Amino acid sequence: MFLALWVGGLVVALVVLGLFVFGLRRRLIQRSGGTFDCSLRWNVPEEPDPSGKGWVYGVARYSGDKVNWFRVFSYSPRPRRVLERSAIEVVARRMPEGEEELALLSDAIVLGCLHRETRLELAMSEDALTGFLAWLEAAPPGQRVNVA
Repeated sequence: MFLALWVGGLVVALVVLGLFVFGLRRRLIQRSGGTFDCSLRWNVPEEPDPSGKGWVYGVARYSGDKVNWFRVFSYSPRPRRVLERSAIEVVARRMPEGEEELALLSDAIVLGCLHRETRLELAMSEDALTGFLAWLEAAPPGQRVNVA
């Protein structure tokens, strides 16, 4: 009986510790500012897929001429993707369709992009989209920026 209580208490403590570390990581990512909620779908086919598959919820953070994208549901302190401003080409903008509406945040707008010949989609709020497009257009002189 004592062993079962001890093991149960240990499991509860580990779950609480895991949730604490999870929240601490997000707080540390957002600490330096310049962050926004941003879902990502990497390596998207040419034809839009409204099934909602492939979307991963995350947090993006501006860092100079790069956007670091972190998965929300991860313990890794490193960004999952790094998008360089000079390599991003915006090719389309649309509203979520079909089951995508369930996979994304309610006010999300989908931005189709190319990054080093890889098709990807970013879904973010209208305010975050305005800031992202302004950041893209504010590239230093001499850098190529393609915004549709």
